[in-house]
Amino acid sequence: MRHAVIMAGGSGTRLWPLSRAERPKQLLDVVADGTGGAHSLLAEAFARLRALLPAEQIWVCTAARYGEQVAAALPELRADRLILEPVARDTANAVGLAAALVADVDPEAELAVVSADHVIRPVERFAAALETAYDALAARPRALVTLGITPTSPATGFGYVQRGPATEVAGVAEAASFREKPDLATAQQYLDSGQYLWNSGMFVWRARTVLDALGEHLPASADGLARIVAAPSGPDREAVLAEVFPTLPKISVDYAVLEPAAAEPGRVLVVDLDVDWLDVGSWPALASTLSTDEAGNAVSGMVVALDAAGNIVFSDDPEHLVALVGVRDSVVVHTADVTMVCPAGDAERVKQLLAEVERRHGSRFG
Repeated sequence: MRHAVIMAGGSGTRLWPLSRAERPKQLLDVVADGTGGAHSLLAEAFARLRALLPAEQIWVCTAARYGEQVAAALPELRADRLILEPVARDTANAVGLAAALVADVDPEAELAVVSADHVIRPVERFAAALETAYDALAARPRALVTLGITPTSPATGFGYVQRGPATEVAGVAEAASFREKPDLATAQQYLDSGQYLWNSGMFVWRARTVLDALGEHLPASADGLARIVAAPSGPDREAVLAEVFPTLPKISVDYAVLEPAAAEPGRVLVVDLDVDWLDVGSWPALASTLSTDEAGNAVSGMVVALDAAGNIVFSDDPEHLVALVGVRDSVVVHTADVTMVCPAGDAERVKQLLAEVERRHGSRFG
């Protein structure tokens, strides 16, 4: 049976001060719905999967501290489909835990792994690409399928996957190689070649297959996950999870599974996901989801801008007015306890700023 898991454990530090440790970006209502309202990235991810799967076949993996918020945000999500990580141990273990729990329910499960912090349009093309990836498993049951985004620019903030030979399934190629985030010149070469796709961090595989791959390439994690699932569901399993999961080696699924497996010809496949794709990982990225005035200011909340252009302005207080005069190309964010202002060109330094805030004030504003 086909299943999907939404990975929703990140904290979104580059969207501080809106995104906080106890209220991460995937749970914030930041995506405009076209009617004057907004919804969360997590709700959008769930709705995207509902175009393809019934609710009972959709799982969410998140940090234990976000469990109640996730359950409240997704009323369709079954309680036994919520996977809670006691601590963060990177994506290899998060994906492995999800695969182990899904396989415990359905040993033959085909599992899509998708992210909670993407805006993807149109949904129909996303659903079609997932269908193609599932079809690839019918032809090659041991395959590890990654979804690659058709690049629109020489982006340096993404990893890349190189297309290899075409397979017997239309729209699916063998993955020739994975590349880390390149410099601008290399990214331009990738774009010009037409051979490379952005690595979306989304995958489709049989749950058992990825567990076997972990057993081959990361046996410590595979053994630990097997111990967790061997415990009876309920308090016993939760106790083993709390004991074992923090001890697992911290490593990404790309390093632990995809890159080693790609050395075996035909083992890793790539499906071209030709969509409008936005990885909402920074204020400039989030600005793409906001309404824009005639001067190019992307705004959310009560804002008055005079002789101001190219700004990103966000307030989560409906009673608080943010007023700008003569301001250009800046990020202005107001919350109940923090106001942040920075040049748009320095938006990637927000994570560094948060680290300095925590050094001076502890966790109070984190």
